[in-house]
Amino acid sequence: MGMIFERFILIFSFSFMIRALLVGLLTAVSSSMVGTFLVLKRYSMIGHGLAHVAFGAVAVGLLFSTSPLLIALPLVVATSVLILKLNEKADVHADAAIGVMATTAMALGTLLASIDGGFTTVLNGYLFGSILTVQWLDFGLALALLVGVIGFVGYNYHSLFSLTYDPTFAHVSGIPVKRLNLILAIFTGIIVVVGIRLLGTILISSFIIFPTLISMQFKKGFKTTFLTSLIIALGTVFFGISMSFIFDFPTGSSIVLLNAVVFILVFILQTFKSRRAS
Repeated sequence: MGMIFERFILIFSFSFMIRALLVGLLTAVSSSMVGTFLVLKRYSMIGHGLAHVAFGAVAVGLLFSTSPLLIALPLVVATSVLILKLNEKADVHADAAIGVMATTAMALGTLLASIDGGFTTVLNGYLFGSILTVQWLDFGLALALLVGVIGFVGYNYHSLFSLTYDPTFAHVSGIPVKRLNLILAIFTGIIVVVGIRLLGTILISSFIIFPTLISMQFKKGFKTTFLTSLIIALGTVFFGISMSFIFDFPTGSSIVLLNAVVFILVFILQTFKSRRAS
């Protein structure tokens, strides 16, 4: 235990760990806020699809020796908007649109990696994430993202609540449903890009889904679910990154598995309480 505590204290003496923690915590707040609406709208798999798109975009950036994230950001955001438009106007269901975009982008990324095998190792780093790759640019993007998400959710909270639970009523009430959905899609794309260096393209979608899924097990009201999701996201990211440093585990895997363990424990606890109550 003494050795674990010493390594935990050591975390705060490394600049790369400070960067990883700051980016992780900022992105955790943004992803949990946006994720609450996506999960309750049953639109959470868009994060999974956009993560695959990010993989293809990163491969393009590496092929042309440019910053992968600067290439991925506009491409992923454009894809999130395109998925939304296909769902609205082309009579293509969201899950089908996500599947088409995801598989196409993954195929492109794999093809580019086979053409120029020199960046395959770097590309694999983006698949699973690494605290060593997080830069101050990521911190700036994560901070700007958080400010945007807080402003958007704070200003449109009641409209988003109505849109989440009854989109037909929201539309009839004059709420700009299409515009709100569009902004949610854009923020989801940015969250995916900001988080891929830390969690990787394979695991980033769980960053959006797990905190809300865990908080839903408590079967409380929307506001409680929203706030609980935020606390869970912050806790699992902080301890997940800490575990990855202390035990030399992959960062993304540590965060996701910690979320999975918390989900299983909460699910068992709530099931036990329900049976006792009945």
